[in-house]
Amino acid sequence: MTTLHPVVAEVTERLRERSRETRAAYLRRIDAAGSAGTHRERLSCGNLAHGFAACGPDDKAALREGHAPNLGILTSYNDMLSAHQPYERYPELIREIARKAGVTAQVAGGVPAMCDGVTQGRAGMELSLFSRDLIAMATAVSLSHDMFDGALYLGICDKIVPGLLIGALSFGHLPGIFVPSGPMPSGITNEQKSKVRQAYAEGKVGRTELLEAEAAAYHAPGTCTFYGTANSNQMLMEIMGLHLPGSSFVAPDTPLRDALTAEAVHRVAKLSVQGSSHLPLGHIIDEHAIINGVIGLHATGGSTNHLLHLVAIARAAGIQLRWDDFDALSSAVPLLARVYPNGYADVNQFHEAGGMAFLIDQLLSAGLLHGDVRTVFGTGMDGYTQVPSLDAAGELAWHPVAKESGNRGVLRSMAEPFRADGGLRMLAGNLGRAVIKVSSVPDDRLVIEAPAIVFHDQDDVRKAFERGELNRDFIAVVRFQGPQAIGMPELHKLTPTLGVLQDRGHRIALLTDGRMSGASGRVPAAIHVTPEASAHGSIAKIRDGDMIRLDAVHGTVDVLVEAGEFAARIPATADLSGHHSGMGRELFALFRQAAVEADLGAGVL
Repeated sequence: MTTLHPVVAEVTERLRERSRETRAAYLRRIDAAGSAGTHRERLSCGNLAHGFAACGPDDKAALREGHAPNLGILTSYNDMLSAHQPYERYPELIREIARKAGVTAQVAGGVPAMCDGVTQGRAGMELSLFSRDLIAMATAVSLSHDMFDGALYLGICDKIVPGLLIGALSFGHLPGIFVPSGPMPSGITNEQKSKVRQAYAEGKVGRTELLEAEAAAYHAPGTCTFYGTANSNQMLMEIMGLHLPGSSFVAPDTPLRDALTAEAVHRVAKLSVQGSSHLPLGHIIDEHAIINGVIGLHATGGSTNHLLHLVAIARAAGIQLRWDDFDALSSAVPLLARVYPNGYADVNQFHEAGGMAFLIDQLLSAGLLHGDVRTVFGTGMDGYTQVPSLDAAGELAWHPVAKESGNRGVLRSMAEPFRADGGLRMLAGNLGRAVIKVSSVPDDRLVIEAPAIVFHDQDDVRKAFERGELNRDFIAVVRFQGPQAIGMPELHKLTPTLGVLQDRGHRIALLTDGRMSGASGRVPAAIHVTPEASAHGSIAKIRDGDMIRLDAVHGTVDVLVEAGEFAARIPATADLSGHHSGMGRELFALFRQAAVEADLGAGVL
């Protein structure tokens, strides 16, 4: 058995000790909830009749008896999200599979599923981060009827999977499995798409050409193929043991995908209290699983959004994960994957090169993953070094992954990593704390020292570019974008503009209390700055022309102003009244107030 890497062991032990009381309290709560067995048997006749009133005769008869497992389906289906459109037929498929297995299944509820790709740069994006908590509450409400013995969670993108998991953990006495739908086929390359975006930003092509390129990239049902938050979610669910092995990136609407969905139904039934392998979801997500998730993010250069989401997921399970844990693990975990925007490949090419099975096999061989975990597959992490396929009879089978990468430009072994350290780094200095994704930043751009140009809106950056004011070295400070201000929207509208300026040879960077998420690219970006400007953080004291040094090598971010002078400055303010009216944003006043009171930067210490 491979010895666990000392840094992984040390960080895990610190996390376990820090979480001892809160984790124990969480386990007591879910174990008490699960100790009485099937809750449905304790419903009154009126309660139960309501619960099965709309079912067909066979399902109604099974639910009247109350002995076989009844599985709840939590769906984020809508047909505006390409990633979630395949879920339209899943409920009927799952019900049919369940009946054949002698169990029942019902749609417990739906959760909202917004698309950050559609709302990017729009007012709707200001609802995006807050939607995670709404999804968590909707999940809990859906499970609140005491009708279910297990659950299948249908979700893919951005805030949706974290929200589903946070809600699922509140009902952690129930077993559960996450059921992906898979990525769309590869369209034009992400590099081609990026070049057209930059050409549009420079005025070299028009809207028609830009739309043609975008439509060629996003062209079919399935998840977007770049390695953003959606696909980082899928990686996390697999490496944390909540997917079936190798299921994250199997194409939608294929026989193999349907076979994996069928197996997910069978597995949840087995994991139920009536099944042969009872295992509540709250016992799967423990300190080891959380650390494995952090390691997976580093090894793949995953989404920076998970410095928010993984912390919140851990807290929902009574685990006190901190940014310091991410930082400590970064130095020990090498970068083994390059998937756009960290490289040229998309997730389909990553999957074909060996995908999650190869990645997990390599990390296990180096002692960089906890192998002794509980999973929905019924094995430790060793079971996740296998690849699913259909045999000659059309039956689902797994076989060991190859020991050599199928494409060394996309996926590499521990012997030849792309980088010796992880793709995410923490920054700290007199401006507070921030995170930077370095997996796609050129080595000569890891340290940027340049004068600040301050903006309070990402659109103002574009306008300054169009006026020709940004043809020089600078650090764009885009503030009042945090959760207390306008909901911490993603700022990807900046990417083409800043990319053009970097390609012209200027040394530039971004500093913001907003987000850039999984699609962070080649331009160095210190994001999630906390305390944020609306909390009178130091970012609110920066003035045009102040020299700022962003050093991703040593993990620092500082304004180079004499300490006494900087301390004496009065923080700037911004009129945000226009951001709190209409578009549903007024409904999130409660969440904003919670962020103000906690002063945690979207719940992150």
